[in-house]
Amino acid sequence: MSPAPVPKNRQRGFIIPIGGGEDKQKEMLIHRKFVELSGGPDADIVVVPTASQLEATGPNYNEIFRELGAGEVEFLSINSRDDCDNPTFIEMLDRATGIFITGGNQLRLSTILGGTPVAQTIRRRNAVGVPVAGTSAGASIMSEHMIAGGSGHSGPSEDGVSLAPGIGLTNAVIIDQHFTERNRLGRLLSASSYNPFLIGLGIDEDTAAFIDPDNVLEVLGSGTITVVNAGDLTYSSMWQAGQGESLSLLGLKIDILGEGCRYDLSNRQAFPPTRDKDSFCNTPAPATTDSELR
Repeated sequence: MSPAPVPKNRQRGFIIPIGGGEDKQKEMLIHRKFVELSGGPDADIVVVPTASQLEATGPNYNEIFRELGAGEVEFLSINSRDDCDNPTFIEMLDRATGIFITGGNQLRLSTILGGTPVAQTIRRRNAVGVPVAGTSAGASIMSEHMIAGGSGHSGPSEDGVSLAPGIGLTNAVIIDQHFTERNRLGRLLSASSYNPFLIGLGIDEDTAAFIDPDNVLEVLGSGTITVVNAGDLTYSSMWQAGQGESLSLLGLKIDILGEGCRYDLSNRQAFPPTRDKDSFCNTPAPATTDSELR
């Protein structure tokens, strides 16, 4: 699934995968930046808490974003595929200037949202400039290919990861979350070995990748992002590995990015922090309506 096409004279909105466990009580830098990109006091943020089965998840995020100054905050009570046909939910997304997908179970999220009008609207809104953020499971589902499972604390192996379709906001990366905390390098390497075109992003807790309209990401948060670039891979044993067998992967490049570091996903190049701390906020305000594309 490729990202929705960007209309003429428009820019794609920020895509913001978060590694989970983000600070919700102190400085809340990641949420604060998301609110700013969504319009601040003029923001209309819609939260999608479907991945979580906790009733408090949607209201809790609503409270966080209101506390940070968002003008309007609502959440979609989606618990089945039938709910995704609700025209009221589509109208809410069409008004949204920011969309936030919560954590939980990414397979619950993909099996309920996948291929529905809600998923299509999220893709379309991002294509006209609306930022879409997702934490934990909400981060994983953003890419075309989603990591659905796999064990941590092990090296890359033939069965080291299971994949499923995501919602396809980006087809340049594959995303893993709670990365360092759950020692998931092996499964991200396993995912990258399937197709070296994909750039692996392993995102720590309380850390986010703000991917701008030009496909350049900047890191915000207290952890790091591990970037796995398999584009220059010279040898992979994946195609001939037996069940459960460890992999040989030669020619990989790995960058570890802390706060302020950038990575150009198109040119596969990393950059150190710059002095301009707010540079990735220099982007046009998101579209407030999408009627011309419906």
